[in-house]
Amino acid sequence: MSISNISPTAMTALFLQQSLLDSKDDWRRSISLPSFPRWDAVIITASNDLQAEGYRKQIEYRKSLGRLPAKTEFIIVPDEGGRRVGSAGSTLSVIRELKSRYGSLDDRRFLCIHAGGDSKRCPQYSALGKLFSPIPCDVDGVPATLFDMFMISMASVPGRLKEGMLLLSGDVILLFNPLMCDFGSSSAAVISFKENAETGKNHGVYLRGESGNVRRFLHKQSVETLTALGAVDERGNCSIDTGAIWLCPQILDRLYSLVDTDAKYAAIVNDRVRLSLYGDIAYCLAEDSSLDEFYREKPEGKFCDELTEARSLLWNAIGQYNMRLLNLAPAKFVHFGSIPEILRLMTGGVNEYASLGWRSQINSSISRDDVAGYNSVFSEKAEIGPGCYLEVSYVHSAAKIGSGCLLSFVDIHDETIPDDSVVHALKQMNGSFVCRIFGTTDNPKSAEFFGRDLETLAARTGISPEEIWDEGDEHTLWNAKLYPEEASIREALAASLNVCAIFDGGGDLDLWRRSVRKSLCSGFNEADVQAIIDWSKRMEELVRMDALADIIREGRPVTESKKTLRADKLSKIQTQWLERHIESLNCSDPDDFSFAMRLWYYLGAALSDEEFTSNCFSLIADTVLNATVSDLKYNENARMTAKETVVHLPLRVNFGGGWSDTAPHCIERGGTVLNAAISLAGELPVEVRLVRIPEKKIVFDSRDMDVHGEFDTIAPLQRAGDPYDPFALQKACLLACGIIPKEGGELGAILDRLGGGFEMHSEVTNVPKGSGLGTSSILSAAAVKAVFEFMGIDHTEDDLYSTVLAMEQIMSTGGGWQDQVGGVTPGFKFITSEPGISQHIKVEKLELSDRTKRELDERFCLIYTGQRRLARNLLRDVVGRYVGNIEESLFAHREIQKTASDMRDALLRGDVDEFAALLDRHWSLSLMIDEGSTNTLIDQIFMSIDDLISAKMVCGAGGGGFLQVILRRGVTKDDVHRRLKDVFQDFAVDVWDSGFIY
Repeated sequence: MSISNISPTAMTALFLQQSLLDSKDDWRRSISLPSFPRWDAVIITASNDLQAEGYRKQIEYRKSLGRLPAKTEFIIVPDEGGRRVGSAGSTLSVIRELKSRYGSLDDRRFLCIHAGGDSKRCPQYSALGKLFSPIPCDVDGVPATLFDMFMISMASVPGRLKEGMLLLSGDVILLFNPLMCDFGSSSAAVISFKENAETGKNHGVYLRGESGNVRRFLHKQSVETLTALGAVDERGNCSIDTGAIWLCPQILDRLYSLVDTDAKYAAIVNDRVRLSLYGDIAYCLAEDSSLDEFYREKPEGKFCDELTEARSLLWNAIGQYNMRLLNLAPAKFVHFGSIPEILRLMTGGVNEYASLGWRSQINSSISRDDVAGYNSVFSEKAEIGPGCYLEVSYVHSAAKIGSGCLLSFVDIHDETIPDDSVVHALKQMNGSFVCRIFGTTDNPKSAEFFGRDLETLAARTGISPEEIWDEGDEHTLWNAKLYPEEASIREALAASLNVCAIFDGGGDLDLWRRSVRKSLCSGFNEADVQAIIDWSKRMEELVRMDALADIIREGRPVTESKKTLRADKLSKIQTQWLERHIESLNCSDPDDFSFAMRLWYYLGAALSDEEFTSNCFSLIADTVLNATVSDLKYNENARMTAKETVVHLPLRVNFGGGWSDTAPHCIERGGTVLNAAISLAGELPVEVRLVRIPEKKIVFDSRDMDVHGEFDTIAPLQRAGDPYDPFALQKACLLACGIIPKEGGELGAILDRLGGGFEMHSEVTNVPKGSGLGTSSILSAAAVKAVFEFMGIDHTEDDLYSTVLAMEQIMSTGGGWQDQVGGVTPGFKFITSEPGISQHIKVEKLELSDRTKRELDERFCLIYTGQRRLARNLLRDVVGRYVGNIEESLFAHREIQKTASDMRDALLRGDVDEFAALLDRHWSLSLMIDEGSTNTLIDQIFMSIDDLISAKMVCGAGGGGFLQVILRRGVTKDDVHRRLKDVFQDFAVDVWDSGFIY
């Protein structure tokens, strides 16, 4: 469908819908896959020990259901002594707790949810916190809470982070695509959504500096002020504060330095200072902030000398850092701040989020369309007005409920509930109950009761202020002791309805005076949180191993393995069967290799056992590695023939056949690939330089990786199998080129023969990480080419290809062979290999006409997604579907090789339109092989320019990095640029300057 046929609102809804589905998938992976990126710890702040205990019980309950990642630690940090210390004070408490648990915070990913509020505007959520309040959806059939949505919506973020802490506000749901969330090398960052200025004036707004950092934070400023300060863009939108802030470990350490002793902690984290995460910590990180203005910034509490001193310390600790502004679009946030907001959402506003699966009735037996429900029962015989919302409540047949009411955790039998009432029952720790009732528009922070002044109401009925408020308490509804404590919910409800009657001129005042009464505050502080959780609470086969082997030999799909094996683990006899068969197989034989790898994979699928699945992929890697290493030869004739050698190589763009060059497909069926060499911004970005030095050592230096290493012994150079070793590539290059032996030898003697020591400098310039343009393999090729030239080793391009392939296997990085061919050999190449454990590559350079070259140069367009490819087990997903004989995958693998061949023919004929049509077909086939090639962001990009392009395709494996398109005739790259900027605004999605290298 063309973008012109979809409204912007509908496109945003589709984008957010798919984003949420993606996050749900990642949430499930975080629970089921041990290697999936996840949070090291999720920290939740609580207002007091009682609320903290409620949070722990909620967490334990979800753990028992298997709904949380087992390897993630969940930590609850209450405000000490129940005193309100501010959101930054709570943050400092969290950092102190983490330092005591982990010591170093480096290389760890933390999610901190600030949920320590009293929830005064929604008192029914006070005891367990708003974080565990209901939201209008379910997760796999179970009614969800804000916390559940946080865990889902943030499940993809750890894959975007190396380390640091993401802090969130516990009463806001953020709807965005995590693929757009790249914190890069910044020290701090805020996630901001674009909203119209009318909305922005009621929230915090970030002013963006030229560097992309936050310049100023503007809190609740008028539209005129926001416009005058340049915070409103040409679309009338501003960058709104979503409450999400990321801090790097360095800032966390600096903040810890403020509280690393008990004395320091007590001085800065208390109810007098009350530091704010946003008004204090975030303020320090804005570019235009100053210390003098910081002293005058409105505090969360009150101005005092202790606050001034705390701000001075905070400024000195982190004032030198800046904070990146991440403007994400499309995106949306939903604030659960007050009763009116919740009622508007549940009784109509929820329709706006229907695409997310939100609806007005969740797990409820309610037949009325104008009544919303969450885990509730409503008798059809009961009377109820429109616009009501029931959560975890039961309304019996004789009840009469007015319009616009919110009922929470309550039984209503034959009572009459006034219009626009909130009714919430709460069990106390002593076993009694209180039922809190007030108006839906009442603000408990003020002294209003059903919209009327409480002190005035009391005076009219002869009730003194001393009967309602304790000495020293603010005269607010929050502190008003209105609600009698009773033995049952029903009695407590009757007593609270009596309060309403008293203030209306009737009721039993003496009965009220004789009772023990609770306020919204004291009822919350003395609540039995386990009772709340209890109220809201209400699933293999045996098999025959020979049958499994028959499935494999017959080429039937892995989906049949589970019903055939019928077991959750192997018995002793089955284990012995497996051991005998594996020992009898010779995996250097392609047939035995194919059977063995599928045996492991099918067992893993049938038993849901990651160990068996891992054995499959280990067998593939080991088999290829053994074949490669066995061919390595030490080159004793190598000598340095130059003082310096420099090699520059382009990148490659893949057109057809990608994945067919990857084991085990190429081993079993051979590979077929079409690709071409490209420059970026007129430059060849891959560089390797070798320099002779007099010292007897080998030096590796990589400027883009910012690593430097020097070696004067040979053993460390021979350890090249760790892909996380920063010098794995350089070591593997020397081994594969035969400069050093794979074992034994003495480095000094080798360097004497070579003519001295040398430095190897490598760099990839101006290419984003995870580009999909073959960077790592082409860097390997540049290294091999440089070594061959530097050492005077005669070689052909075929020698380069095979040596780089050996390098890849030595480094245990897996992958195929097309990238190095794409970078080493200019122009368009048609590349093939025959089946076999050892791969031998054949390269055909396409001789294209000048007209064809010109048309390709004009119509080929490279687009950057603004994001690195998402960290995921890509090879496992793709290879697993192939090994598992999934028909769709097998079909697509066959067809992409045919399509690559057809592309070659089309280009040789000069038919660029046919080439484009084949490229577009290849994209469809790629999605059959790996649906992860695309994601919501990529789909959005392609949809945004659909009417401008004839073909689309990802670069590399997809999931991020670069995209490639063939433009329609008459369309320019500037047209695409303008369209992308219209849709993605300040985000980094854009056209990049590229050119084919012939």
